[in-house]
Amino acid sequence: MGRILAIDYGRKRTGLAVTDILQIVANGLETVPTHTLMQYLKAYVAREPVDKIVVGLPKQMNGEQSESMQYIKPFVARLAKELPDIPVEMYDERFTSTLAHRAMIEGGMKKSDRRDKARVDSIAATIILNDYLQSKSGGF
Repeated sequence: MGRILAIDYGRKRTGLAVTDILQIVANGLETVPTHTLMQYLKAYVAREPVDKIVVGLPKQMNGEQSESMQYIKPFVARLAKELPDIPVEMYDERFTSTLAHRAMIEGGMKKSDRRDKARVDSIAATIILNDYLQSKSGGF
């Protein structure tokens, strides 16, 4: 069994999270500059078994796709082409940045640390992955 990797795709930075090998617990992996993302992912899957990649699907409050889909769709197509053996699934990411900020506040993180957008992106990816895992286990 391999890991599930989650991606909170952004135009400048992309947050990543990954499960343990048993696909039970999600942890933040890191945040990488988006222009190096594909190179990072290829290196990661070369050294770690990955069963699936979950990409955050940005939606508006009314359920329609957000305008950031114009950047995410080409990335997902390239991901499927460059890593054809790993299934890619899109998962609703509404409110993940808000939840990431809330988690940082509740965790007692200093205000200066909460301004670190890279940290927010990694936490958002972890929230996407946790939500995805719960949805697959019937936790919702």
